[in-house]
Amino acid sequence: MPRMPGPPGAPDAQPGAGSPEARELTAAVTRLRRALRASIRTEYPWEQLPMAQVELLQVCVEHSPVRVSELAARQRLAQSTVSGLVATMVLNGLVTREVDSEDRRAAAVSATDAGRLRLAAWTRAHERRLEHALTALPDADRAALRTALPALARLAARLEDADGEGR
Repeated sequence: MPRMPGPPGAPDAQPGAGSPEARELTAAVTRLRRALRASIRTEYPWEQLPMAQVELLQVCVEHSPVRVSELAARQRLAQSTVSGLVATMVLNGLVTREVDSEDRRAAAVSATDAGRLRLAAWTRAHERRLEHALTALPDADRAALRTALPALARLAARLEDADGEGR
C-alpha cells in the first residue's frame, strides 16, 4: 500500500493512521520540544538538569510532599527508575526523601529551596528562549498562538484525564 505524505517534517503516515490534525499536532509538538531542548543548551547546559529530573522536580514543586510511587505513576516510569532519579536529586540537593508520615513503608519526596531555585532558573531560561522566538514572529502568528493556548491547555488536561482512566 502506498504511503501518504504527512505535514512538513513529519514521517509519512499510512492511511487511517490518525487524522491529519493529530498528525500535524504531533509533528509540531515534537519539533517544538526538540527545538526548545536544543536551543536552551546555549543558555542553560543540559547536563545541569536532565529532562527526567526537571519533570520530577516540577511534580515535587506542585505536589510536595509526594510519594515515590505517585511520582512513578504520574511520569509513567518504573518505581525503581524514579527511586534512582530521586537518589541522584537528593545527592544534588534538589529534593529531600523522607519516610512518609502517613505510611512509614513509603518514601515522601519534597523539593528543596535549591531545587525550587534550579527549576525557576530552568523555567526562566526556557521562557527567554521562547520570548525571543515569539518576538520574531509576525503579529498574526503571535495572536494565533495566544488564541490557541487555552485549547492546548484543555487538550493537555484531556490527555492527562485519559491516561488516568487507562484510556
